[in-house]
Amino acid sequence: MPTLHRPAPVIRLAVAALMLCLATGAQAQWKWRDTAGKVQYSDLPPPQGTPEKDILQRPPGLKAPVVIRPFGQAASAPAPAPASTAASAAPSKAELEQQAKQKAEQEQQAKKQKDEEKRVAEQRADNCKRATAHLRMLEDGVRITQRNQAGETVFLDEKQRAEELQRTRGLVASECR
Repeated sequence: MPTLHRPAPVIRLAVAALMLCLATGAQAQWKWRDTAGKVQYSDLPPPQGTPEKDILQRPPGLKAPVVIRPFGQAASAPAPAPASTAASAAPSKAELEQQAKQKAEQEQQAKKQKDEEKRVAEQRADNCKRATAHLRMLEDGVRITQRNQAGETVFLDEKQRAEELQRTRGLVASECR
């Protein structure tokens, strides 16, 4: 009975093809010439500031950056340096102090406003309590006295009582929301 050794070369060929496919992904994706003129290979991009003419190869699918030059600037002129560098992006000490001062002022203003709102709310609650008590007294029919212009104590008549009742109901409605 013959032995079958034929599949072994096919398997070897398939394994070799698979290894070749895997090896292509491990190749360096970037190739550039450094300042000394030596060719460098890496999976990381070249150092910032490497001239475009010295970048020899990029990863597949990555195109060279487009540099937009102002009208009238020669094509051989160097590209302008980026405006935002690490030194200029960081705020100065004076700016940080100014920002801290503004933040402190805003916090102080917010605290004052909160305190004022609290004071108004407490005043409103007190007004509501007093107006409600006065309304209850008017509705219960308790006799109410006032001082007239001469300083004499007089009792409210029915018309005055109705007017005071209406005024007090308005106060309760506005202060007891």
